[in-house]
Amino acid sequence: MVPRILVVEDEEIMRVTVVDHLRSLGWLVNEAANGTAALEQIKSNRYEVVLSDIRMPGMDGETLLGELKRLTPGTEVVLMTAYGSSDNAVDCLKKGAADYILKPFDLEDLTFRVKRLLELQAVKARCVSLEHCGGARRPLIGSGPAMQKVLSLISQVAGTDATVLIQGESGTGKELVAAAIHFESPRASKPYVRINCAAIPPGLLESELFGHEKGAFTGAERAQTGKFELADQGTILLDEIGDMPMDLQVKLLRVLQEREIERLGGRQPVPIDVRVLCATAKNLEAEVRAGNFREDLFYRLRVIPLEIPPLRQRLEDIPVLADFFLNEFGRERGLTFELSTEARQALEGYSYPGNVRELRNLLERISVLAPAPKIQVWDLPVELRSSQPPEEPPDNLAAAVAETEKKCILRALQKTGGSKTEAAGLLGISRKNLWEKMKHYQL
Repeated sequence: MVPRILVVEDEEIMRVTVVDHLRSLGWLVNEAANGTAALEQIKSNRYEVVLSDIRMPGMDGETLLGELKRLTPGTEVVLMTAYGSSDNAVDCLKKGAADYILKPFDLEDLTFRVKRLLELQAVKARCVSLEHCGGARRPLIGSGPAMQKVLSLISQVAGTDATVLIQGESGTGKELVAAAIHFESPRASKPYVRINCAAIPPGLLESELFGHEKGAFTGAERAQTGKFELADQGTILLDEIGDMPMDLQVKLLRVLQEREIERLGGRQPVPIDVRVLCATAKNLEAEVRAGNFREDLFYRLRVIPLEIPPLRQRLEDIPVLADFFLNEFGRERGLTFELSTEARQALEGYSYPGNVRELRNLLERISVLAPAPKIQVWDLPVELRSSQPPEEPPDNLAAAVAETEKKCILRALQKTGGSKTEAAGLLGISRKNLWEKMKHYQL
């Protein structure tokens, strides 16, 4: 997104000179001749930086600064004056100005200051995103048709500001889909904020979403910025939206329609520019019929519905997911993990009620407990080993004998926890003979 800047200056020649210079750098620049006119533009547009003269007829620069900090706290303000002093500069900085520059100034110096503020905003946005989306972004993995359909829809909707309702069972990766939509969108350099509506007590959720003023309620000793304001110009993910209380659903609907929020204890609405994504494991249509979710909000959120298929409906993605997770855990431990053919078949034959999250947690447990980097079928939990369908015995006698011998060896290793010496004792053969047979059967 191209940065937008507002220049507020009552002296026309000065104003035009600064505006033309900033526009030549590729920025979107608006102008206003006084504080009152600037305030009207601020209410209808979002600005990264406002350059304002201090002494102007009507509303002066310091009064405009106070209004800006109330309406758009994320906007950086640079105050300009020909009558400044060090005390005056310190006073303006205390009131929230980001910088203070004396006239006449060099346009290149002004450019440097503006670029520095824009870079600082980008760093702040990345910090907000990392803080609220749980660290570094994780990739979406899947080459099967079901997942390719999801990836295609993500590409289609990412470039818009449409509200997306992401539905799917727990563990399917709804948060990853939401992050992909944000980071492929024009808002990618702006904040990405995630809030779990089910994890916050109903009495605190409104304050978390919309913020509060000092003294708004007992214990509110200072003002707090809400998640919607933190996400200004970026994206907010309302996770587990199906658990939002009914009274807050009404307020959320108003926010979506009016594009402004009201802090608890606040007197003035605060305009916001936020793209809203929602996720839920619940069937919201059923919740609407049961009277647990507002119908008007449901249709307002469901502009673009996106359904994430459960892992049991995309079994073809299990091998690539398993390899990805094992590589991840292997890097952490300095090992290279590998699945045996039987272990891979067992993984592919399980239904995964916990979906991708269950597969990842399962492989993490195995990577810690397995006695060797090559993971065998006996290293898997019992529910995976028992999920394998019975195999038809081969018609060839030699092949049937070999298959039976292989299964006996696997059972012995399973009973002894992988100990070759104990397994050889159970089988009545030497350890060397067992080792040769395991090599022959690629165990």
